[in-house]
Amino acid sequence: MNFSIQTTSKQHFKYAQAVCDLIADSAKVRGTGIAKRKPKYIKEKMESGNSIIALMDNNLAGFCYIETWDHGKYVAHSGLIVSPNYRKQGLAKMIKAKAFDLAQTKYPEAKIFGITTSLAVMKINSELGYKPVTFSELTQDEIFWSGCQSCPNYDILQRNNRKLCLCTGMLVEST
Repeated sequence: MNFSIQTTSKQHFKYAQAVCDLIADSAKVRGTGIAKRKPKYIKEKMESGNSIIALMDNNLAGFCYIETWDHGKYVAHSGLIVSPNYRKQGLAKMIKAKAFDLAQTKYPEAKIFGITTSLAVMKINSELGYKPVTFSELTQDEIFWSGCQSCPNYDILQRNNRKLCLCTGMLVEST
């Protein structure tokens, strides 16, 4: 399939609610933690050009965004999602690679990281040069970790003083 994979702008606002719904639906199906996001938040990522959208015939196929922490010292990839209609076609890898390139271009000195419970995302991350790390090697920015509060596994993270959760932390240092 020929997906249109692009950096976002205001023109993509019409997909914000669909992105949020896709994230929420995926969390229900997987039964694992995915932090919920609101359309306003997704629109901020779109407007700033800090997200990647994949479209197929003007339908949302997938999405991912980047966010900086610790004054640009860290960049996280978050919200990687692919519509069930387009899974098993390599789209997640294409989106993630585009987000990775975007992060390296905008923040060349930053350490790029993510946290995930998805084996598929861990495989993609590994192919892009990420390595599993302890949470202590990731940003310690309180705002980043507060984003986990909407995850059903947040109590695990809290009980373990932010050292352990069901997510795996993965990091790649920019060269």
